[in-house]
Amino acid sequence: MNRRVRRKLARKSKGNVVQSSFPEVQDEVLDLETQRQGVVDWKCLPDDTVIQLLSCLSYRDRASLSSTCKTWRSLGSLPCLWSSLDLRSHRFDAGMASSLAPRCVHLQKLRFRGAESADAIIHLQARNLRELSGDYCRKITDATLSVIVARHEFLESLQLGPDFCERISSDAIKAIAHCCPKLNKLRLSGIRDVNADAINALAKHCSKLTDIGFIDCLNVDEVALGNVLSVRFLSVAGTSSMKWGVVSHLWHKLPNLIGLDVSRTDIGPSALLRMLSLSQNLRVLIALSCPILEEDTSFSASKYKSKLLISLRTDIFKGLASLFFDNTKRGKNVFLDWRTSKNNDKDLNEIIPWLEWMLSHTLLRSAENPQQGLDSFWVEQGGALLLSLMQSSQEDVQERAATGLATFVVIDDENASIDCGRAEAVMRDGGIRLLLGLAKSWREGLQSEAAKAIANLSVNANVAKAVAEEGGIEILAGLARSMNKLVAEEAAGGLWNLSVGEEHKGAIAEAGGIQALVDLIFKWSSSGDGVLERAAGALANLAADDKCSTEVATAGGVHALVMLARNCKFEGVQEQAARALANLAAHGDSNSNNAAVGQEAGALDALVQLTRSPHEGVRQEAAGALWNLSFDDRNREAIAAAGGVQALVALAQACANASPGLQERAAGALWGLSVSETNRVRLQIRNRHGMTQNDNALQVCHRG
Repeated sequence: MNRRVRRKLARKSKGNVVQSSFPEVQDEVLDLETQRQGVVDWKCLPDDTVIQLLSCLSYRDRASLSSTCKTWRSLGSLPCLWSSLDLRSHRFDAGMASSLAPRCVHLQKLRFRGAESADAIIHLQARNLRELSGDYCRKITDATLSVIVARHEFLESLQLGPDFCERISSDAIKAIAHCCPKLNKLRLSGIRDVNADAINALAKHCSKLTDIGFIDCLNVDEVALGNVLSVRFLSVAGTSSMKWGVVSHLWHKLPNLIGLDVSRTDIGPSALLRMLSLSQNLRVLIALSCPILEEDTSFSASKYKSKLLISLRTDIFKGLASLFFDNTKRGKNVFLDWRTSKNNDKDLNEIIPWLEWMLSHTLLRSAENPQQGLDSFWVEQGGALLLSLMQSSQEDVQERAATGLATFVVIDDENASIDCGRAEAVMRDGGIRLLLGLAKSWREGLQSEAAKAIANLSVNANVAKAVAEEGGIEILAGLARSMNKLVAEEAAGGLWNLSVGEEHKGAIAEAGGIQALVDLIFKWSSSGDGVLERAAGALANLAADDKCSTEVATAGGVHALVMLARNCKFEGVQEQAARALANLAAHGDSNSNNAAVGQEAGALDALVQLTRSPHEGVRQEAAGALWNLSFDDRNREAIAAAGGVQALVALAQACANASPGLQERAAGALWGLSVSETNRVRLQIRNRHGMTQNDNALQVCHRG
């Protein structure tokens, strides 16, 4: 129910509706009044409408809305609303699983994150589960995975990755083979060794297994893979120690193989050409980021017209268009064209989703581990491919594509440097609008990854302007209010980057961004450094604007930032909180803001303490805050009473080799305190040898 509806109902309760002694007339009058005012009686909505509404909400919002009345509680528990469940954004343990179990009797698709969630899956009692997908799987063991597959014998799809499954061995793969005879898709990442026994067990017991991915594994038995005659799609991307001579002599005999991915391996031209020439049914071979192949400038696969090779040297979009077997000139929206076309090619309808998944995975891996010489590829094809994949109907493909965009533009993460050419290529290809569309999705996984990409791209001033013009500031301000910490964190990062531009500060304030950022600090005050650093950093930028600075103070920003300076132990959070307090003390209604910071309980003590931090950035911002605060008469004495004189003298003496910024702030703070006669006396008596430590400190700080 929105604010406007609540207000109108409140007016009715005050007697603005004509009363009647006849109930049926009264009801009719109420109905007419309701229709006239445009008020909707939610209890009278058709069940189908309510179900559709609930299906468009996140799981948390769905549960909250379902609790409003008995009817909606019943509708909210219908199996159609619980056939799919994404638990990655929530803490999922045995207790939560048991509470969800009554709703999950008909659950068919589950996404989870981490070992604790994996351990809790069996408590859902979802015996009809068909698809299971997990990430952050490094700590999942053979025992856990074996129990999961033993309880879910109807599994058709099992995917674990993209991070490495370091504790899963061939023993667990054999358990999968014995327990899941209906398995159609198996994609595992980072297995140390996939031996012949495990692969032969899959070949023997999983007759419907058509899609296999042993990705980023250390060792896979090539001979045994040649025994899985049912396989149609096979990926060994990133897998080392492959014997390509064996592969080229065996795998071309696989009777049903139509798609093969050997990206990020050391395959050479001879093995690749043998597969292309001898494999009867092979239609697509992906070989992206294969160094040996790319070093051979004479290599060409152009004579195999009926087979598509995707590599860094090929025109990927042109090749993808050739799969349609027509003369239509298709551009960079080839995947979208396929989804909107009426194509009856059964193989193609399987190839395209597989291609999307594999390309998104390899492009993300390549972005995470940048290679030399790929600049032209990313600008001309890579970025456009990621944008195309963002329009996939597969949610995990969309997420990886957005993460890829967030990653491939970054040159130096520590210094927030991005490749302007890549960022502006994304903008030219319509990427900003696509990302903002994903950010408005109800799926929290898409929200967080899209917001991350928007944040990184917005480091570029031209992109930041485009984000603002497309309504991105309002979207990010809304996401900063999310109950999902990951979503709120990435949205705060976007506001932080946008707030660097003076032209965007007012728009952030108008969108309610300042209040959202302040509230975010209180909401996640004990939940880690990422979200708090981003929120404090954004507020620090906004506090450098006079109008926004006043609004930050009015919104409770002083209390929130002092709380961080006092209680948070993370270097980045301390630095941004101190910087924000420094800007608050110097901008807006400076007299009012300065006093507000100085009089906030614990503020001066916290800043004095931060001048002793082992991190130079924290010391510099804390000294800067004390310098600005020292312009207020009341603050000078309070800073000294909090030990500020001793702390700043010690800081000044120690900063001979520090940055000019730290030297300037330490000297400035001491100068500001010395305006007070009492403080001058304090400074004088700090020296036992005739020359004041204040004089010495000022000399040190101005050196160089």
